[in-house]
Amino acid sequence: MADFTQSEISRLQAGLQKLLKSPAIRIPPMARKGVSVEVLVGDETIGTVYKDEEDGEVSYAVNITLLQEDLPEA
Repeated sequence: MADFTQSEISRLQAGLQKLLKSPAIRIPPMARKGVSVEVLVGDETIGTVYKDEEDGEVSYAVNITLLQEDLPEA
């Protein structure tokens, strides 16, 4: 597994903003190297992007966490 490059982070941010139609999505520079980065909307962390490299192929998995208390009433 390889670390994220700054170029990769910028491309992921732009891709998520376009896909989710939200310019408020941010992926800040990493505080430490690793195979995951945080995804924010404004200042709130909403999830994580994980990077996987296998057999020369690179893929990204987005994990978005929703707390029950943040959901609207039924």
